Amino acid sequence: MQSELAGHMRNGAQFHPRGSLLRNGLREELFVVFKRMLQAMGVGGPSVETVLASPACRPGGFLKGHVQVIGGGDHDVDIEYVAVALTTRVEVESGDSEFTTDQEFHRQRLTGSFKLATAARHEIPFQFEVPWETPITEVYGQHLHGMTMGLATELEIARAVDKSDLDAVAVHPLPAQERILEGLLRLGFRFSRADVELGRVHGVHQSLPFYQEIEFYPPSAYAHGINQLEVTFVPTPAVLQVVLEVDRRGGLFTEGRDAFGRFDVDYGSAEQVDWTAQLDGWLRQSARRRGLGF
Repeated sequence: MQSELAGHMRNGAQFHPRGSLLRNGLREELFVVFKRMLQAMGVGGPSVETVLASPACRPGGFLKGHVQVIGGGDHDVDIEYVAVALTTRVEVESGDSEFTTDQEFHRQRLTGSFKLATAARHEIPFQFEVPWETPITEVYGQHLHGMTMGLATELEIARAVDKSDLDAVAVHPLPAQERILEGLLRLGFRFSRADVELGRVHGVHQSLPFYQEIEFYPPSAYAHGINQLEVTFVPTPAVLQVVLEVDRRGGLFTEGRDAFGRFDVDYGSAEQVDWTAQLDGWLRQSARRRGLGF
């Protein structure tokens, strides 16, 4: 070692052991900064996953499950909160344009703030209340074309990118809703599609900022007067509000227009009603009031 050092000095080279230590220290500092940057970007941080006992539910019911939060990386992290929320796709009309957007409409915080240790695993059970006005997505085991519904999980991390998870949810109709849909099918109406529109329905008690429309093609008995039938359910804990919207078929010199009928359905007696006859009467009554004939 001494001969090597003497050789370097004879050649005019300067040897600075302290400078080497400084360079190593700079590398370590840059590495720490790089790790912090990755952590802020969510790389190597905690993960979150939601496990539902069942993805099926009804308006006014519950979704049960648990959220797994697993620590990652080589440091503890501060969790601000864990929350779950229902989201759906909503159509928005703005002036002459129309677009769709994903909208959260009911949220529940499951935790407050806590520290998550490296490699720690937290399991957070929950029971999530499904709002009464939640749009349905399934009928008789078939998915309603045009509908999306999911339960989003959010893990809010201090000083880092948030983590999330999304699980598909199947919302089945209430028995009263199911009986009405069954009555329409018996009359010969056929499912077309369903969507959720931003706005309010006139004349009903509504708490959510949107409503669902389930569209049907008419049978031949109604086809000469109806181009399309749209059904909107706005359930409350006490009563099911039903809105029928008839898109009238226009003639050569007349413009088709929408006709509305609104009816309240008692949950307790819905099973005893002949919905085929009742719906036929409602449709004809609404048509007569508005000058539609079929």
